[in-house]
Amino acid sequence: MEINVNRFKQLLEEENKKQNLISRKTGPEEIEQHVKDSLQVLQWISLSGRQVVDIGSGAGFPGLILALACPDCYVTLVESDLKKSGFLKYACTELNLSNVEIIRDRAEILGQSPEHRNRYDVCTSRAVAAMRIMLEYGIPLVKPEGMLLLWKGSGYQQEIADAQNALKALGGIVEEVYFYKLLHERDRAIVVVKKAGPTPPQYPRKVGVPSKKPL
Repeated sequence: MEINVNRFKQLLEEENKKQNLISRKTGPEEIEQHVKDSLQVLQWISLSGRQVVDIGSGAGFPGLILALACPDCYVTLVESDLKKSGFLKYACTELNLSNVEIIRDRAEILGQSPEHRNRYDVCTSRAVAAMRIMLEYGIPLVKPEGMLLLWKGSGYQQEIADAQNALKALGGIVEEVYFYKLLHERDRAIVVVKKAGPTPPQYPRKVGVPSKKPL
């Protein structure tokens, strides 16, 4: 895995100079921190043999990194941005990854698609949107008893409080919160949300509505 991760970091550094996939000021050390942050979840949760959907994959964090670390899980990367999804396809080709699918679409569309709704064991997301918005994106995609893994910062408690209506409406419960520290950011948390009941068919709502009118 280490060789592939190093190659991925090299690809990202090179491509970021051309098209600003992440901040232009992001250097090797910061990219390494993104990698470590992505891998942190594996200290507590095994993804072996699981179907994973990663919403808002961006430049590959955490979904592509988790696919590299867990070659026996299957990861679907969902990224609506053209240049970022293009980079993900390029990186997967260069890294010869066979356990990754890349979908350029919106989570709201996939959540209402029979092909994707209730399909996945795990949904991951890092630095995409507030928790109550992410719940509407992610819960419809996971199977009953499946889970969402949401990377959060020091404001995680307020996000959980704000998400109570969304949890109730969508059939989710906060099952666990894992805490850790990174070099430049002390307080980090991964919030684990379990899909405890069926999600009503009206969710997710139309594209853009969850972010404009959160539950």
